[in-house]
Amino acid sequence: MGPGRLSWSLLLRCRRAAAALGAPRCRPLLARPLSAAAPLRAPLRPPGTGGGAPGNGAAAAGGGEEGEEEDEAALEELLGPSPLAPGPGAQRVAIVHPAVKWGPRKAPHTTAELQIAEAVALVDTLQNWTVLDKIILPTRNPSKKFVFGKGNFQVLTEKIKKLPNVTAVFLNVERISSLTKKELEGAWGVPVFDRYTVVLHIFRCNARTKEAKLQIALAEIPVLRSNLKNEASQRDQQRGGSRYIMGSGETFLETQSRVLKERELKIRNALEKLRRKRALLRTQRRKCEFPMVSVMGYTNCGKTTLIKALTGEAGIQPKDQLFATLDITAHAGYLPSHMAVIYVDTIGFLTDLPHNLVESFSATLEEVAYSDLIVHVRDITHPETILQKATVLSVLRNLNLPSHLLDSMVEVHNKVDLIERYKPTEENALAVSALHGHGLEELKQEIEKKILALTGKKILTVNINLEGPQLSWLYKEATVQEVEVMPEEGTARVKVIIGDSAFGRYKNLFPSSKISMS
Repeated sequence: MGPGRLSWSLLLRCRRAAAALGAPRCRPLLARPLSAAAPLRAPLRPPGTGGGAPGNGAAAAGGGEEGEEEDEAALEELLGPSPLAPGPGAQRVAIVHPAVKWGPRKAPHTTAELQIAEAVALVDTLQNWTVLDKIILPTRNPSKKFVFGKGNFQVLTEKIKKLPNVTAVFLNVERISSLTKKELEGAWGVPVFDRYTVVLHIFRCNARTKEAKLQIALAEIPVLRSNLKNEASQRDQQRGGSRYIMGSGETFLETQSRVLKERELKIRNALEKLRRKRALLRTQRRKCEFPMVSVMGYTNCGKTTLIKALTGEAGIQPKDQLFATLDITAHAGYLPSHMAVIYVDTIGFLTDLPHNLVESFSATLEEVAYSDLIVHVRDITHPETILQKATVLSVLRNLNLPSHLLDSMVEVHNKVDLIERYKPTEENALAVSALHGHGLEELKQEIEKKILALTGKKILTVNINLEGPQLSWLYKEATVQEVEVMPEEGTARVKVIIGDSAFGRYKNLFPSSKISMS
């Protein structure tokens, strides 16, 4: 009656609640590890859902099967091949990093060598992409037309043209204008990518759900719009004379801008439908009253490995690569008091990740706002760990999260097994090795302490009659910690963790039950 019954009953409900997030488990194209006891996968339906879940039925009640088929066809059109995707073949890439040595444009807490190392890691994430050469060149203003001064640009051009079989150049800046891109490609004779383009392509390769693919399509809109203006300008220069499309009364730019605006509107509408569906599923999960812990951090800091260690879920397959997780995934676990909790794995962050890209994934990241607690995981061995922390905190602040979530955040210093006798210098930070299990019990205790304080859950001792239904009710609706049976009296003292609404229901159902605070 004790642990076995408790574990199965609560874990099953917790899995169902996690499935109510509606996020399929991501199985990225490129490598990454996942968790042990009965994996929690998104295809599981929320509680009460069978062929027609209440949430799904409400979301789909607009027009029957015919309407659904039309919606699916419209979605497929939006999710077609991207006009921005590099070709499917192998890429041999030269990485060029413009190093700003001084002034306000110089990046703090890092070096040019560390920045180009991250660029290499981005390229290595892509299948069939290899780094041919790494070049660091100084510049005063990387946003000018040719990025570098005349002398350095000439030296760089000669070096790129001498590289054997180079197929592309990755310019390690956040964004380059369509005009700069055109000039550089003309000078170097190969396609030129910026960080936005490369990260977007990694996202494109790793996206598995419709929501992730739609968010990527939305992130492409600003690039397509910029390219369109450049193309329209070229057409005007080449053709001269009338700029209007025959008989339409619209210029090429106006026509294509309208088409692009319509596409953006369709994508936003499709995302809004998915958002509403997610809200319905979230309501289902909330009814179960399981605390939700969002695990966040810089990309490749070990979030997924930590969740695997906390839950023991064998199906989780973490991977040593950037942006292996794009879709929210939910996993059930236990805290020291046997309280069931849902851990949510989220997309990782990156320095100089363009605002448009983060904004496009707001539909995914909005789940964080509904968490009970955030765990911020840091790779404490990384030479840029301070910059990475600042990046994550900056993005979290820009998500307009409730202040109590930011104030109560638990900071985890991961990979401490790689540093001898490591002790955190930051106050309240916890040292952990997710890979080897060091510090996990202390982390679980801290999470439990914060969850109890933030959710208003109570620890109570309840006197029950063993012949009545109270014990089975408590196993079903609360977290039973201890059962002390008194066989002579036919009663038991039961120590439980219980939420406010469940406690209210218990008092209504069993008004004569004796209750004391633990």
